[in-house]
Amino acid sequence: VLLAAAVCTKAGKAIVSRQFVEMTRTRIEGLLAAFPKLMNTGKQHTFVETESVRYVYQPMEKLYMVLITTKNSNILEDLETLRLFSRVIPEYCRALEENEISEHCFDLIFAFDEIVALGYRENVNLAQIRTFTEMDSHEEKVFRAVRETQEREAKAEMRRKAKELQQARRDAERHGKKAPGFGGFGSSAVTGGVTAMITETIIETEKPKVAPAPARPSGPSKALKLGAKGKEVDNFVDKLKSEGENIMTSVGKRSAEAAKVLTSPINMESVHMKIEEKISLTCGRDGGLQNMELHGMIMLHISDEKFARIRLHVENEDKRGVQLQTHPNVDKKLFTTESQIGLKNPEKSFPINSDVGVLKWRLQTTEESFIPLTINCWPSESGNSCDVNIEYELQEESLELNDVIITIPLPSGVGAPVIGEIDGEYRHDSRRNLLEWCLPVIDAKNKSGSLEFSIAGQPNDFFPVQVSFVSKKNYCNIQVTKVTQVDGNSPVRFSTETTFLVDKYEIL
Repeated sequence: VLLAAAVCTKAGKAIVSRQFVEMTRTRIEGLLAAFPKLMNTGKQHTFVETESVRYVYQPMEKLYMVLITTKNSNILEDLETLRLFSRVIPEYCRALEENEISEHCFDLIFAFDEIVALGYRENVNLAQIRTFTEMDSHEEKVFRAVRETQEREAKAEMRRKAKELQQARRDAERHGKKAPGFGGFGSSAVTGGVTAMITETIIETEKPKVAPAPARPSGPSKALKLGAKGKEVDNFVDKLKSEGENIMTSVGKRSAEAAKVLTSPINMESVHMKIEEKISLTCGRDGGLQNMELHGMIMLHISDEKFARIRLHVENEDKRGVQLQTHPNVDKKLFTTESQIGLKNPEKSFPINSDVGVLKWRLQTTEESFIPLTINCWPSESGNSCDVNIEYELQEESLELNDVIITIPLPSGVGAPVIGEIDGEYRHDSRRNLLEWCLPVIDAKNKSGSLEFSIAGQPNDFFPVQVSFVSKKNYCNIQVTKVTQVDGNSPVRFSTETTFLVDKYEIL
């Protein structure tokens, strides 16, 4: 039976110790303090015994990895377990030093628990331990995605309601009448004050992008002047929080950035389309695209029955060889010959008040010229420190990337980096040992930039570099240019919402 696993100094001071049976702190400290005195330095042994226990150990620079077992345990199995313990430590600690071990003590304890349970060795290897300790949950990702979709739909519904209120108020101003009632009040019972209260809960004042035009003379009710100075729709989640509601927020960086783009007000017509693309890209640090995969989709949302029988005119100017696929209910022949999306049966209607995917596309390539944003990270050693030069260049000039964050890992326990030259801003996350290079926008006018910093470390410490961004322009030039009704080919007003997101963007 394995009693305990510990990392201790040459003097027998415990840094990390994990007991697998009931043992007091005094006893384990006493056993470890006695361990160096029992060792015979003249002999090449990997174990030492006392009357009660056996120590199986392995030197690790200035430290020892020690297993304390009973005297009747299988020493061959204990040596195999010791080797696995010794391989786990470099997975979490960059240097085999006391302060580094202390800093990652909980990570090591969790890994130790995967190797041994109740004193007995588990049948696991290093890769399995890494997977178990990451605790990556597919269900959690799905839950977060559903939550974000619900929030987006709630915001869209709130904007639509607020738009109706504003329109009704403008109509009332124009005719010099009191605003009609909302939310269950009769129009005769609603005074200007009630209208003001309802409006204030939905509309918030934002900084106008242009100088606001002077308000038109209003009717007799002063309450009707609310919202006349470029007021926009409030963020639904923040409003719930201010009213005491507890809302779960996603901690995912990519989700937070997507929300920034998606929360901007969109005039949703009865026919609304979401065009969304996600990119997954892996590059080598010395150049060369290992893999790039891009998935895109057009989602159609119809909120009015009279526009349910329509056709979408798609313009595809992509020259990279994108593979297109239509929904099974869409007429493929019509799309191939005329680039129009319509149902196989023209008499049928698209579903109402639900998002329907009508067209999706996929691009997979290893062609370097297709990389939208190239990152060149060049660490060079100078004495005990490393000078790191990192630069970006926008290859796809038609794109406009917002909220770009280039994340560079740093060695732990060496302090903050010394920043030389920088385009944009930076954040140093000392807890996660990361340097985040933040750029609000990258476009054709700001297509390249660089960052220089120095810090103690080796070139391998600064990889993998990760990139995240959001964009309102899609990568593949696929757009809906026109929507017409099936009967009569009369044009239909429509709105479009385009997002281009990062799923994974790594330079290894």
